[in-house]
Amino acid sequence: MINYIQKIKELRIKNNFSQESIAKVIGVSRPTYTAIEAGKQELSLEEAKKLAKFFNLSVDEFLSGDVSPNLEKYKHMILTFLRMNLSKDKKIPKTKLAKLLYLSDFAWFYNNLQSMSGMQYRKITYGPVPDVFFRALDELEFDGKINIDHKNNGGKECFLISESDSNKNERITTISSDEKKIMKDIANKWKDKKTQEIVNFTHNQLPYSLCRDNELIPYELITQEDPDMVY
Repeated sequence: MINYIQKIKELRIKNNFSQESIAKVIGVSRPTYTAIEAGKQELSLEEAKKLAKFFNLSVDEFLSGDVSPNLEKYKHMILTFLRMNLSKDKKIPKTKLAKLLYLSDFAWFYNNLQSMSGMQYRKITYGPVPDVFFRALDELEFDGKINIDHKNNGGKECFLISESDSNKNERITTISSDEKKIMKDIANKWKDKKTQEIVNFTHNQLPYSLCRDNELIPYELITQEDPDMVY
């Protein structure tokens, strides 16, 4: 069931609103709203925006259903990309990996109005990236699941990420086949591209360009993006 369904009902009951009154807020009939609350019909983005505004929430907060960021799944997304053979030595530059994860989360939201991992991304110089990205890498390295190699590239320090041989039999169960497919599509598009190319691409997207430095990036901005610019 979509995360926001239970939240709609909880907010309505908590604030003593009838189904008919909420139906009027989003401009649908009561039977249609009843179907939405029962999980038989999905909200459109415009309807979600109206409800979020009505309950004084951001669209991200509303659509997330208060689901906490899933660190385990985010780590599994990292491992999934490392298994996709994006380079001959199976190593991915840290900055490029961060961009692939971002594109996956926002592309998934573009199609499903939900983040894949639940992470909140921040606009920083080498972003967009969630604050937990660096912690996730540190923990994966500490647990012996990945290797982080330091390399000097033209005077600039570069960190290359790869999965450790001892971890390659770990089963990844948190990522669905549909999620893996879009991750694979993203990997194929950027497989032979340089890190700076994917950095430039994400920085030119609406979510990054419309936000201020160090600001959390609202997922709903990606829905305004041209389809060819989603990833």
